[in-house]
Amino acid sequence: MASAMAKSLVAGRPKKPERKVRILIAKPGLDGHDRGAKIIARALRDAGFEIIYTGLHQTPEMIVNAAAQEDVDGIGLSILSGAHNYLLPRIVDMLRKKKMRDVVVFGGGIIPDEDIPKLRRKGVDRVFTPGTTLQEIVTYVRERVRPRK
Repeated sequence: MASAMAKSLVAGRPKKPERKVRILIAKPGLDGHDRGAKIIARALRDAGFEIIYTGLHQTPEMIVNAAAQEDVDGIGLSILSGAHNYLLPRIVDMLRKKKMRDVVVFGGGIIPDEDIPKLRRKGVDRVFTPGTTLQEIVTYVRERVRPRK
């Protein structure tokens, strides 16, 4: 018993449990279809991540404000409306202005292959297209997103 207690102490203090990775899942813009976002949110939750889902019709300002309030480590954006070249970089820019550069932004939905390199250059870490498996997304989040300090 004493040795177990000694292992859990660091410099005389109890070891603080590591916080779960917090992911905000959002639907930016006027797109009214959220089934995919809910499936991703559920898969990430089942994989052990803490998930905050914002719902439909979110503005970039609403998404970034929710990310700041919830102290998230990553933001997953689902977009089907075709406005990805405007909305996703806007969210990344707003995060930078709020000094939240360490929040990993990833997206998915109906995004043409030729737009993906442009989004990556503008700060979107990864873009998932239709046909991506849930396991691939879970693995990506597990490997890429870390708890913020």
